[in-house]
Amino acid sequence: MSTHIILASGSAIRAQLLRQAGIEFGVERPDVDEEAIKTELLNRNAAPRDIADALAEQKALKISGKATGMMVLGCDQVLDFEGKLLSKPENPDQALEQLTAMRGKWHTLLSAAVICRDGKPIWRHVGQVRLQMRDSSDAYLSDYVTRNWDSICHAVGAYKLEEEGVRLFSAIDGDYFNVLGLPLMELINFLALQGMIEQ
Repeated sequence: MSTHIILASGSAIRAQLLRQAGIEFGVERPDVDEEAIKTELLNRNAAPRDIADALAEQKALKISGKATGMMVLGCDQVLDFEGKLLSKPENPDQALEQLTAMRGKWHTLLSAAVICRDGKPIWRHVGQVRLQMRDSSDAYLSDYVTRNWDSICHAVGAYKLEEEGVRLFSAIDGDYFNVLGLPLMELINFLALQGMIEQ
């Protein structure tokens, strides 16, 4: 398979989405200190949308500098809950704390994608989805975290909608692909305009 783009991410779900869409790609995991970037931007009162965008850009730039002529796709997702940025939980207790705080309420997922070529951004998009969680019981949330910890420890907000996490929600307003961490439709439109994929 020839490599049309490089996915600068170790995310299995992003790779799966590209593969299922018939997009040819290679994978290189960027060595980026996400927490340092996030902390610096939060200290500057950056909006969650801008933080997602900056993280995606840094990942793409990291690989793009050494992949001459190639399109490199960097992605990142952040969760905005009542103006507070939530990250991947560090332990089951933190996951339960996040889910308990969000139950019965709305939050926003921001999924950023940036394409760089020769060390310069050439395309970017930040998709936004609003989600409302059910008012789940303490017992269910505790059991959910215990059953799913090995999976949700890698997920912003401590849930995966494509798995049992869908039971946590009563409403979703936005594109499902953005929930999974990739603005796929917008990416496909860009690649089609560039002649990278058939249309």
